[in-house]
Amino acid sequence: MMFSKLSLLRLILCSLLSLHSSQLFTSTSFAFAAITAENQEREAAALLEWRVSLDNQSQASLSSWSSGVSPCTWKGIVCDDSNSVTAINVANLGLKGTLHSLKFSSFPKLLTLDISNNSFNGIIPQQISNLSRVSQLKMDANLFSGSIPISMMKLASLSLLDLTGNKLSGTIPSIRNLTNLEHLKLANNSLSGPIPPYIGELVNLKVLDFESNRISGSIPSNIGNLTKLGIFFLAHNMISGSVPTSIGNLINLESLDLSRNTISGVIPSTLGNLTKLNFLLVFNNKLHGTLPPALNNFTKLQSLQLSTNRFTGPLPQQICIGGSLRKFAANGNSFTGSVPKSLKNCSSLTRVNLSGNRLSGNISDAFGVHPKLDFVDLSNNNFYGHISPNWAKCPSLTSLKISNNNLSGGIPPELGWAPMLQELVLFSNHLTGKIPKELGNLTSLFDLSIGDNELFGNIPTEIGALSRLENLELAANNLGGPIPKQVGSLHKLLHLNLSNNKFTESIPSFNQLQSLQDLDLGRNLLNGKIPAELATLQRLETLNLSHNNLSGTIPDFKNSLANVDISNNQLEGSIPSIPAFLNASFDALKNNKGLCGNASGLVPCHTLPHGKMKRNVIIQALLPALGALFLLLLMIGISLCIYYRRATKAKKEEAKEEQTKDYFSIWSYDGKLVYESIIEATEGFDDKYLIGEGGSASVYKASLSTGQIVAVKKLHAVPDEETLNIRAFTSEVQALAEIKHRNIVKLIGYCLHPCFSFLVYEFLEGGSLDKLLNDDTHATLFDWERRVKVVKGVANALYHMHHGCFPPIVHRDISSKNVLIDLDYEARVSDFGTAKILKPDSQNLSSFAGTYGYAAPELAYTMEANEKCDVFSFGVLCLEIMMGKHPGDLISSFFSSPGMSSASNLLLKDVLDQRLPQPVNPVDKEVILIAKITFACLSESPRFRPSMEQVYNEFVMPTSSSVNLFSMVTLSQLVDN
Repeated sequence: MMFSKLSLLRLILCSLLSLHSSQLFTSTSFAFAAITAENQEREAAALLEWRVSLDNQSQASLSSWSSGVSPCTWKGIVCDDSNSVTAINVANLGLKGTLHSLKFSSFPKLLTLDISNNSFNGIIPQQISNLSRVSQLKMDANLFSGSIPISMMKLASLSLLDLTGNKLSGTIPSIRNLTNLEHLKLANNSLSGPIPPYIGELVNLKVLDFESNRISGSIPSNIGNLTKLGIFFLAHNMISGSVPTSIGNLINLESLDLSRNTISGVIPSTLGNLTKLNFLLVFNNKLHGTLPPALNNFTKLQSLQLSTNRFTGPLPQQICIGGSLRKFAANGNSFTGSVPKSLKNCSSLTRVNLSGNRLSGNISDAFGVHPKLDFVDLSNNNFYGHISPNWAKCPSLTSLKISNNNLSGGIPPELGWAPMLQELVLFSNHLTGKIPKELGNLTSLFDLSIGDNELFGNIPTEIGALSRLENLELAANNLGGPIPKQVGSLHKLLHLNLSNNKFTESIPSFNQLQSLQDLDLGRNLLNGKIPAELATLQRLETLNLSHNNLSGTIPDFKNSLANVDISNNQLEGSIPSIPAFLNASFDALKNNKGLCGNASGLVPCHTLPHGKMKRNVIIQALLPALGALFLLLLMIGISLCIYYRRATKAKKEEAKEEQTKDYFSIWSYDGKLVYESIIEATEGFDDKYLIGEGGSASVYKASLSTGQIVAVKKLHAVPDEETLNIRAFTSEVQALAEIKHRNIVKLIGYCLHPCFSFLVYEFLEGGSLDKLLNDDTHATLFDWERRVKVVKGVANALYHMHHGCFPPIVHRDISSKNVLIDLDYEARVSDFGTAKILKPDSQNLSSFAGTYGYAAPELAYTMEANEKCDVFSFGVLCLEIMMGKHPGDLISSFFSSPGMSSASNLLLKDVLDQRLPQPVNPVDKEVILIAKITFACLSESPRFRPSMEQVYNEFVMPTSSSVNLFSMVTLSQLVDN
């Protein structure tokens, strides 16, 4: 075929164009491939540089990250079609390091960064803002500290930001630019300041979680703009103010948790609009008033937690109308009326706690059969009726508590067939009948508390089958017969209380109870000897055998006993030589056949034949009279000295000569005259022996010729104040003559003399508590275990003074300067110069006594001395021990406006002595308990303060704390709980 010239020309031209296009495409492809390779190299280099900065274990976990291999094949790396990195996911690999060496600018296409659940630390770099396209940023469960970088708020593409579970602090920066955000999670950090005021502009939010921080202020009213919100968590912060009515606009809300704050006011009626609500948690706040009726209409509610507020009125009767309610807690309020009717047929229930209210009504038929029910507490109300046998038909039931009500009838034998029951607590009711032997079937039971009822008969022997039992409390009933030997086989038993019954015969062998800590068999009809096996129980701390008919001698106890009461028996012979007996009050040993030993009210045993031991009985009987005679002689001597001084004022020179020849002296307990020994040891009270000085006395350290080191408190000789000083002297002598206790300073001797009047005490190397706290070196050694020990020691001393002495003794000057410490950090209360013995049928009015800053507030307008003054001072002292310094204005600022003071929102961990590390398990629980007791003792009204007996009992058998996370406990929570 022949081509025309024109066709040939076209063919040549097309060929040339085709050749050029091919060359151009090839050139462009080469350029694009070069750019892609360069990006890959830059991303790979950035990742490798970051890997090298991590610790060795982390580098091993990322072993697939190596040069020469495309990063798109590495572990945790995802790329797009252009081989650019779009996701870095190294979650849950145990990595440890920082983000400082990660070049964020090297990843222009990164959409997801997930480094959660590792151990990354340090601050979050500001350069993170270079991840301009990132939509999911998950950095939770790490150790990041410092503040949230402001630059992070430029990441406008973010839909998920999760910084939960780090150590971030500071305020939440402005987040109004994050308009695409759907999930904002900042929980479990230390963030402070208010909720960002522009929170209402993030209208796409579905999850808002600020739980467990230090966020304060009120909930912004514009929260109602977040109509897509499904989860709203603000628990465990310092939120105050009221719940805004706009919360009713959150029509898609499924979970609302405002618990553990200081929110006040009422729950708004608009809450009824939240028809999708599954979880409503508002416990541990200051909410009051009645509940909105709309709560009866929530058909999807699974958990309703209202406890520890100030609610009144009835509970919502149709709370389980939807049949999905699992957890219902309303304890610690002032609700009235009956148990909600809908609970009877609520088969979904797992937990119910209505304790500590004013609920009433017949409880016999208020509950039905609940297949999933695990826990029930209806204690401390006004319920009446019988215990329903239906409780045994709840196959999952582990705890049944209905104590402190008005229940009658017997304990249903059917309860013995509740297969999972672990706690049966029915004390303080009006239950009658016998203890069902069927209870022996409850092999999972660890707490059986049915004391303070009207039960009678014997303890069934089947109780010995309860091999897991730790607490058996049957006190204050009409039980009788012998204590079955099977009780002695409960080898896990910690607390056994059978007191105030009519048990007869002898005490069985308890040698298998090697875990036993408290044994109370007091006020029964027991006879025979104290079993020698009791002395082998190495963990036994409290023993009460009083008011029985026990005879013979006391076994040689050498265990950890701390408190003992064997009074009102027929015991004789020597008491054991351990502190529990030697430091026991006379009331704990009195009214026996013939005890002797070096303890209060007993005469020394010496080596008298047994036949002469009866003399001890006569001496014990004469002790009260001898005490009165001693005080009479003392006062006569005081009067003579006052007369002597006044009569010799006109002849001072002559008087000085006479004073060296004629003086009135008091003899010490051991019968040795102390005056000459003290004058010799202190070289006439030379200043070089001075170790402390106060307003009314000086304290000297003296080494006696016997080798004993003592502390000598010499009263100042102040003209025209002789009567005042002598009154303080006699008050201290009188108080200490009445007391012998391991936590009260021991008085060795005393002397009243025209030249020098002084008291001689045991010397404690640790010095006074105030000096210990003021010395940084010693304070750091004074760790939390030792501080807890000192608090308990002072509590023991005050408990003994208020409740173990008759008449009671009020110290009136409990302060850190009057608490001494020995080398084992055992506390001794000292300085009884202002102590007052409370006489019955007396108003006990006196002038102000005490130290300012520790004195109870009522002393500003009344001079009535009573035990509650000591309780307040004890509270101040406890706070001082925890803070490491006197609390100063913290007390007044905290209680001046409850709920409104900034002090009330302080975290407990921030109030504690910063010279020590934060308390850790298990001492943290004891520190929290002390803090709760402290603020109870600091109540402005004396009648709301606990007695020292209640404080003592809290330490012996502490109640479970509603506050679990130590680092998040606020002072207001401690008061409210």
